[in-house]
Amino acid sequence: MASSSSGVMNSLLTKLATLIREECYSKLKGVRNEVVSLEGELRSMEALLEKLACMDELDVQVKEWRDQVREMSYDIEDCIDDFVHRLGKYDVRSGLIKKTTELPRKLRARHQIAKKIEEIKNHVKEVNERRMRYKLDEYTSKSSCEPIDPRVVTIYANTADLVGIDIPRDDVVKLLMGDDEQQLKGFGGLGKTTLANEVYRKLDGHFHCRAFVSVSQRSDITRLMSKVLSELTGQYNLHIGELDNLLKVIREYLQDKRYLFMCRYFIVIDDLWDSSAWNVIRCAFPENNHGSRVLTTTRIYSVAISCCSNKKEYVYNMSPLGEVDSRRLLFSRIFGTGEACSEVFEEISGDILKRCGGLPLAIMSISSLLAGQSKTKWEYVRNSLGSMFERNPTLEDMKHILDFSYRNLPQHLKTCLLYLSIYPEDHTIERNDLVRQWMAEGFVSRTHGLDSEDVAQSYFNELINRSMIQPVQVDYNDEVLSCRVHDIMLDFIRSKSAEENFIVVLDHPQVVVGAHKKIHRVSVQYDADEEHGIISTTILGSLSQVRSIAVFRSSFRPSLLELKHLRVLHLELPMREVMDLTGICGLSLLRYLKIRGYYACFKLGMKIRQLLHLETFDLGESFVPRIAIPSDIVHLPCLLHLVIPCGTTLPDGIGSLKSLRTLTSLDLALNSVNNIECLGELTNMRHLGVHLGDIGLLADADVARRLDALCSSLESLSRSSSCLRSLDLDSHFILVSFDRLSDLCPSPRHLRRLNLYGCRLPRIPRWISQLHNLYSLLPSLVQLDLGIRECPKERIVVSGAGTAFRALRDLTFSCPKPRLAFLVGAMPRLQRLDLRFYVNGWEQQGGTCLPVGIENLPSSGLKIHLVNVFTDSGSQDVISAKSVLRRTFEVHQPSADLIFHF
Repeated sequence: MASSSSGVMNSLLTKLATLIREECYSKLKGVRNEVVSLEGELRSMEALLEKLACMDELDVQVKEWRDQVREMSYDIEDCIDDFVHRLGKYDVRSGLIKKTTELPRKLRARHQIAKKIEEIKNHVKEVNERRMRYKLDEYTSKSSCEPIDPRVVTIYANTADLVGIDIPRDDVVKLLMGDDEQQLKGFGGLGKTTLANEVYRKLDGHFHCRAFVSVSQRSDITRLMSKVLSELTGQYNLHIGELDNLLKVIREYLQDKRYLFMCRYFIVIDDLWDSSAWNVIRCAFPENNHGSRVLTTTRIYSVAISCCSNKKEYVYNMSPLGEVDSRRLLFSRIFGTGEACSEVFEEISGDILKRCGGLPLAIMSISSLLAGQSKTKWEYVRNSLGSMFERNPTLEDMKHILDFSYRNLPQHLKTCLLYLSIYPEDHTIERNDLVRQWMAEGFVSRTHGLDSEDVAQSYFNELINRSMIQPVQVDYNDEVLSCRVHDIMLDFIRSKSAEENFIVVLDHPQVVVGAHKKIHRVSVQYDADEEHGIISTTILGSLSQVRSIAVFRSSFRPSLLELKHLRVLHLELPMREVMDLTGICGLSLLRYLKIRGYYACFKLGMKIRQLLHLETFDLGESFVPRIAIPSDIVHLPCLLHLVIPCGTTLPDGIGSLKSLRTLTSLDLALNSVNNIECLGELTNMRHLGVHLGDIGLLADADVARRLDALCSSLESLSRSSSCLRSLDLDSHFILVSFDRLSDLCPSPRHLRRLNLYGCRLPRIPRWISQLHNLYSLLPSLVQLDLGIRECPKERIVVSGAGTAFRALRDLTFSCPKPRLAFLVGAMPRLQRLDLRFYVNGWEQQGGTCLPVGIENLPSSGLKIHLVNVFTDSGSQDVISAKSVLRRTFEVHQPSADLIFHF
C-alpha cells in the first residue's frame, strides 16, 4: 500500500516479497539473498517512517532523512517495474513474471536486475547508516503523540440536527424579505455556507426561480455564471459563449414575459472573494422591484460592504456558537444527544470547547477524536490544543486544530485524504471515482477475506464520519455518493501535500515547481490558453515518475510517451476540445482512465491490450460524437468498470471480460445480439445499465431478438452465483413492449436497486415479490419516484396498513392527473410530496383531478410541491388549477408548506 509518509514503501515491500518467491530469481547466484537483505533494510526504515508520521514537529535533519527515504522508495519501485516489464508480460493473476520462450533476452535482463539490486542495496545501506548517525530511533522515543484508534461515528449532520442555526436563519430571512440584498460575513469555519443553505431551504417556494452557486478564490466568472443559468433554467451543458452574452441571456430570462413581468428570483453567491467579481456578477440580475433577492457570503468585510452598496445595515456578521450551542454540537457528535455528558468528561469538555472558540468546523473535527475514548485521551486532546482559541480564534488557530485531527488519523486515511487535493476548490467529487483512484494508486490495503473495493469505500465513509470531507449527494439508503472538501480543509491538505511532495497543483500561472523535486502526482486546474501561457515541461520538469495526472477544464496535453509509470489518468476536457489519446496504448501500468468532455473530440488508440492492469475505463456522459472503442478491449483481464456513453458500440466478445463489475450504458440497439447474450457470462457483475437507444428504428423481429437475449442473460445471471446488485433499464419511453421482462424466471434475486425508466410494462413483473433483498428495503424506503405515462381510470390508493412506506420521507408522483387516494395511516413520516402533472383542462375537469385523503398525511413539517410539466398550458387553466388546489390543501392540510411551480 502506498502512503503519503512513506511513499510506496509498502507496495515496494510486497513486490520484493514476490520476487523472492519467483523461481527464476532463486536460480541466479546471490540474487535471492540480496533481495532478502534489501527487504529487511527497507522494513526497518518503514517502521521508523510510520513513527515519524505521528510526531508533532520534526527537526530539519529528520525531515531531510524522511524525504530521502520516501523518494528512494519511489525510485526503487520504478526500477523494479521497468525490469519486470522488460522481462515479459506482467501476469497479474499468478505473480510478477510470466514465463515466455525468449530465454536469451530474459537472461540478460535478469543479470541486469541482479546488478541493479546490488546497487540499490548499497544505496539503502548508506541511507540507513545516516539514520544511525542521526540517532533517529532515539528521536522518536521522545514523541508524546498517542495514536487514536479508528472508529465510526454518526453520519454527517442532517438539517434537523444542525445546532444554533434557527435564530440566525430566521434573522437573515427577515432581513431578506425586507431588503434588496443581504451579505453574510465571517471568517472560515463559522458556518456561512451552512446558514446560507438553510436560508435557501427555508425560502423554497417563495420565488419563481432561484440558484445557489459557490465561488472559488480563482473562480472563472464565465463558468460561474453558466452554473447560475443552468440552475435557473434546469438545463445543463448550455453553451452560450462569451461572458457578455451570458450575462445578457440571464437578464432576459429573469425578465421573461411568461412571468407577466413579475418574476421574483432568489440568488445565493457563496464565498465571494473580491469586489471586482461582484461588479461583474451583479450585471446579470435586473432590479425589477418585485421582491427579488440576492444573498452573498464572504470572509472579507470590504467585499461585504461593496455587495450592499456600502450600506452596513445589510451586512449580517456571523458570530461563533455560544457555550450552550457549542456543547450541544459536541455532545450530539460524540454521544448522539446534545444534552447528555458524563460528569467525568464535564470539566474536560468545557476546556476543549473554550479552545475551539465556537467554530463549528473545529468542534466537529475535534469530536471525531473524542468519540468512544477514555478520560486519559480526552485530557491528552485538551492539553495538546493549547489555549490559543480562548484568547482570539483565527484562521491559523483553525488550521492548528485541523493539523491535530490530521495527525491522529490512521496512516491509510491520511494518504487518502491528501489525495483529495488533486481536485479543484468547490468541486463535487464522486465517491466511485475516488475509491477507484485510491485502488489504482495502491492506497488500499489487502485485508484478508474482504473485497478491496469494499475496503476503499469504508475509507471514504470513515473520512465522512470524521468530518474531514462533507457529503453532497446522499441516496435513499443513506449512502454518500459524492462529497466536497471545505475550502479551509482543502487549503490545509494542499499545504500538507506540498510539504510531503505528494501532489503538485497547478491552479494559476504563477505556480512555481521546484526544479530539484520529482513529481509523483500533478493536477492542472486552469487553462493555459486563457492565461496566454503554456503548461509544459519547462514548468513541471520531467513527468517520468508521475503516477497520477488529473486535468480539469484545461488544454494541457502531457506527452503520453513520457508517462511510463502512470497509474491514474483523469481528464475533464474543455467544451469542444480536440485531443489525441492514441498514446495511451503505451501506458503499461495504467489502472484508471476517465475522460469527460462535453462535445469534446478525442481519439483513442485501437490497440490497448497492453494495458493489462487497467481496472477502470470510463467515458460515460461525455456528450461526444460516437466513440470508437478499441477492438481489443475484450482482452483486458483486470477490467472491473466499463462506463461508456449511450450510442457506443462495443466489439464482440465482451463475455471474456470475466472480472467486469460495472457495465453502463450498453446500447441495446447498436450492440450485437451475441454481446447481449454474453452478458449472462459476466458473473462478477454488480451494476448493469442498459439503454434501448434507437431500438424503435429496428425491425420488430430484431427488437424481439435483442429483448429476448437481454432477458435470457438476466436469467443466466440469476441461475449462477452472480452478485448483480443494481439494474438500470432505460427505454426513454420508446414504444416497445416488455412482456418478456415481466416473466423472468428465475428472478435476479440479489438486486438491491432496480430502475425501470420509461419501460412500458403491461403489468407489474411477477418476480418483484421474489427480490427479497429489494423487498426487505421497502419498510425502510425513504425516497420513491413513481411515474405513470397514461392516466389510470381509477385512483391509485396508498394504504395505511402493513409495513410498506412506513419510513418514506419523499414521494414524487408524475402522472397527467394526480389522482391519488391516501388512506388513514398512509406514509406516516412523509416530509415532502411532489406532484407533477398537466394543468391543461383543469377549468373543465375541476375536482375530478384532485388527490383525496390529503388530511391523512402527517401535517408536521410537510412540504407539498405542485409542478406543472405541460409548459404550454393556457393562463386560464393555470389560474383555475392554482385556485382549486390552494382551496383544497388549505382545508385539508392547513399547516403544510404549499409551493407552486407553474
